[in-house]
Amino acid sequence: MPGRFFLTRPMDEVADFLGVRDVPNDPPRHNIQPGQEVLTLTPGGVERMRWGLIPVGRKNARGRPVMETLVNARSETVFDKSAYEGVRRAIVAVDGWYEWTGKPRNKTAWRISAKDSGMLAFAAIYDVWTAPGGLQLPQLATVTCAPNDDVAPIHDRMGVLLRPSDFDTWLHGGEDAAAALMAPWPDGLLEIAEAEGVDWSGP
Repeated sequence: MPGRFFLTRPMDEVADFLGVRDVPNDPPRHNIQPGQEVLTLTPGGVERMRWGLIPVGRKNARGRPVMETLVNARSETVFDKSAYEGVRRAIVAVDGWYEWTGKPRNKTAWRISAKDSGMLAFAAIYDVWTAPGGLQLPQLATVTCAPNDDVAPIHDRMGVLLRPSDFDTWLHGGEDAAAALMAPWPDGLLEIAEAEGVDWSGP
């Protein structure tokens, strides 16, 4: 929802998709995991950010500190949950993502990408965590919604996907305009196949 990403195309294509002049150079990556850096578009440009929010100082609805790292944020609560207070919006561009079905030790990995072989853009939220000693760590969580008919057979959530025409609204628009984008991707636009030949321990 998503579980892991992959991004293997040349960086000049990524830049064209995001509408920027250039992006940080990144080698082909077949297995981008939570906790690793992902290329992220913010109002200030493209940078690398850690996938996973460390909610330092944030509290849940009961007033207790949020302890777990937040990899995904539910669209239904992203604008009103206290754990997300003060975060900003960003976009993560990838070639696709992976999900798993089945029981532990007998899971099937699924590779999800665009049917037209184009790139996909996930809505995300981000902030910058200041660690002890002053080190600053940009960090993000992807935003999820209910699945479309393509994804529903393998998962009960999917990431919110954006068209290039939506980028400016997501990054700069008001909450109402941004909330209108947090809907399942239209049916029939995704290709889902068993993931084969992926080194799950590697990049």
